[in-house]
Amino acid sequence: QVHVVESGGGSVPTVGSLRLSCAASGRTFSTYAMGWFRQAPGKEREFVAATSSSGGVTRYADSVKGRFTISRDNAKNTLYLQMNSLKPDDTAVYYCAAASSIATLSHGNWGQGTQVIVSS
Repeated sequence: QVHVVESGGGSVPTVGSLRLSCAASGRTFSTYAMGWFRQAPGKEREFVAATSSSGGVTRYADSVKGRFTISRDNAKNTLYLQMNSLKPDDTAVYYCAAASSIATLSHGNWGQGTQVIVSS
């Protein structure tokens, strides 16, 4: 199955930007729905964004709409999350996930996460 490794996290000031990458291994990457989740200290993991296998359908959490953009490059087996206008509340470990559909992403394969810290 698909295995994912996140990268691109870091520490940025408020209103800064970051682009996260998720490198996926597996010959069937293009058949998987992909998504991003995050978990802040002391909180449950929450949905951030998702995209269908073709990239034709995208979904976003209300908290990131208009600020984050999810995209994928199936030729490179890579998922991206462009994060703009970052807020301290965006501080969390961000995880990449792969599953058969957007609806089942929370039960799919997860990476180790990449830390994002947004300072005030």
